[in-house]
Amino acid sequence: MTTTEPDDGPSAVKRPGFLYLFGRTVIAPIARVVYRPKVIGRKNVPRTGAIILASNHLSFIDSIVIPLTAPRRVQFLAKSHYFEGKGFTGWLSRSFFTAIGAVGVKRGAGQAAQDALDQSKRILDTGAAFAIYPEGTRSLDGRLYKGRTGVGWLALTTGATVVPVGLIGTNELQPIGTKIPRVKRITVAFGEPIDVSHYGTADSGRARRQATDEIMAAIQALTGQELAEKYNEAPPAGAVERVKRAFRPERL
Repeated sequence: MTTTEPDDGPSAVKRPGFLYLFGRTVIAPIARVVYRPKVIGRKNVPRTGAIILASNHLSFIDSIVIPLTAPRRVQFLAKSHYFEGKGFTGWLSRSFFTAIGAVGVKRGAGQAAQDALDQSKRILDTGAAFAIYPEGTRSLDGRLYKGRTGVGWLALTTGATVVPVGLIGTNELQPIGTKIPRVKRITVAFGEPIDVSHYGTADSGRARRQATDEIMAAIQALTGQELAEKYNEAPPAGAVERVKRAFRPERL
C-alpha cells in the first residue's frame, strides 16, 4: 500500500473534527443502545502513549466498530478510493473517514508496502493509537489467516505496546456485499497488552515473524477462530506474479 497524501511528524494525527466528536458523543451511544455490543477488556487499552490495536478482520464495519468501542481516539489506514470521490458523495465519504481517524492509502507491494508502514510509524511516533489488521484483508470464510509481519515491524520499530483485538460477529452484522448493518449483537474483546521487544530488532526477519505470530495467537485466543495457516490472498495469476510474490517484501 502507498499513502495518498504522505504526512510528516505530528500532522499525521489531526485534531478531531466535528463529525468525529458528533460520532463519539451522539452516534456511539445510540449505536450501543441499538446494537448492544458486548465490549470486554477496555481497561487493557492504555489511555496514553503509542499503542497498536491489532485486530482480526471480518467486515467493512470493523473499522467503525473499533473506533466507536475503544476508550481513546484511534487512527487507521483506509483504501484511497474512500477519499477520491467527486461531488457531494465524495465529500461525505472523505469527511466521514477523516473524522473517524482514517488515513488514505493505495494497495500494493514492495516500496508501496514500505510507504504504508512508514506512514503508520509516523502516526505511532506522535503517541497515537493505531489500528491494523495483520491479515491484510477481510476473511471471507471466517477463519483467521496468517499475519503479515508489518505489525511486527511496527511494534519493534516504534516500541509501541500491542493490544490484541478480537471481533466476533461483525461478519453477521454487516456481511460482505451489504451496505446497511443488520441489528445483530457483536463482541469486541481487547486483550492484555503485549510487549514483543524481547524478540529482537525490526531488521531481523525472525524477530518480525515471531512477534507477529505471538500477536496472531493472542487474537485467536480472543476470537476462537479456526486458523487458516496461510496468507489471505487470491492465487497468483501466472508465473510472473508467483515470482514477484516470492521475492517481494512483506505487505502491511
